[in-house]
Amino acid sequence: MMNSARESAAHDIPALLVAIRPRLHRYCARMVGSAIDGEDVLQDALIKAVEAAPTAGPIRNPEGWLFRIAHNTALDFLRRRNRQEALHSLQEVDMIVDEIDTVASRQIAAASLRTFMRLPVGQRASVILMDVLGCSLQEICDVMDSSLPAVKAALHRGRTQLRELAEEGDDAPPARLSAADRARLANYVDHFNARDFDAIRAMIAEDVKLDLVNKTRMTGKAEVSRYFGNYAKINDWHLVPGLVEGRPAVLVLDPAAIPGSKPKYFILLGWASGKVARIRDFRHASYVAEDADILVDQDKIGR
Repeated sequence: MMNSARESAAHDIPALLVAIRPRLHRYCARMVGSAIDGEDVLQDALIKAVEAAPTAGPIRNPEGWLFRIAHNTALDFLRRRNRQEALHSLQEVDMIVDEIDTVASRQIAAASLRTFMRLPVGQRASVILMDVLGCSLQEICDVMDSSLPAVKAALHRGRTQLRELAEEGDDAPPARLSAADRARLANYVDHFNARDFDAIRAMIAEDVKLDLVNKTRMTGKAEVSRYFGNYAKINDWHLVPGLVEGRPAVLVLDPAAIPGSKPKYFILLGWASGKVARIRDFRHASYVAEDADILVDQDKIGR
């Protein structure tokens, strides 16, 4: 829960961002329906927070202030996608918030990102903040800039609809890698697992761009080559092709983990003219994988 008791000067905000970044991402991912897009929204929110902090003065509730920025940034993202529902159409009924048992709370927290996206924005935000992140009613009011009756109504309706959606099940056909995507991902993965980084370097474009999420960015083959050198020094990875939210991806497994364990993190590749032109590596933002819909290509799972 958010700490509303202490104040924070502007110079404390960067340290707080590091501490609560996974929780902020969890909120953003559920608000926009994608762990990957949620990280983009989070990065935009963090930039806004860092820029605003020097002139914000003492901040009574730093976590609430950050969640408010993240909330508004998510709404901006949804508006750009033309998926913004009416936020202030909730009937302001002064109702008592439903008490839910521990099992129901766990079920809500475990709902898929796609399921959360089927709720109107106000209901979605209220349920995520209370049932996933454990915020109080007053904290939710502060984040959403909404009245207590409106938040109570949104929470009641959101919980009811989530239970109904859970009973419907998910009959969407499973996503699959195309033959072309499987072939080029397998080629990259096989060379990487064999530690043939010279072959990997031959596969990347001269102007390749690397985003080592939450760590650094590099541009150009010469600079990005150091990234592969760093992987050559460690042994805590084994790569397989797969899908993340329907997108072809390189999944990173822990060689010491029990077979069937979820990947630790993933890497997205972008291609241009047959070369790897973009690399987005989530090694230092592994919290993104916790919420993402990940499918391992079973044909390449053997080690």
